[in-house]
Amino acid sequence: MRIDHIAIVVKDLERALKNFKNTLRIDDVDLEDVPSEKVKVAILKLEDTRIELLQPLDDSSPVSKFLTEKGEGIHHLAITANDIEKDVERASANGAKILGGIRSGSYGRKIAFIHPKSVNGVLMEICQAPPDS
Repeated sequence: MRIDHIAIVVKDLERALKNFKNTLRIDDVDLEDVPSEKVKVAILKLEDTRIELLQPLDDSSPVSKFLTEKGEGIHHLAITANDIEKDVERASANGAKILGGIRSGSYGRKIAFIHPKSVNGVLMEICQAPPDS
């Protein structure tokens, strides 16, 4: 397993992207809407991981609730899985609360979230790339 990405919730994606580009040496960025999560995402590609900037698409987005309650900042830490079904099953069998089950996420990945109370206050995402990537 390895860190896949760190997700940061922002109010204004364009402004945040400009801030990150001005502060860090980031040239490789993908933009994507993820309707299933109700977010617009800027994927900042670093040498061996990614930073994802998340902006809610509307007030019903879970990210919107996070933004209202906690403000901008780190939302979750994502870990790459080779077999997401087995990893989610193992986590669940060991008492972890899985939020919403396995579903489709950004850039075609399968994702599942583990409740922060299950992992010492950190929202964890397990993600797996499609077989052809």
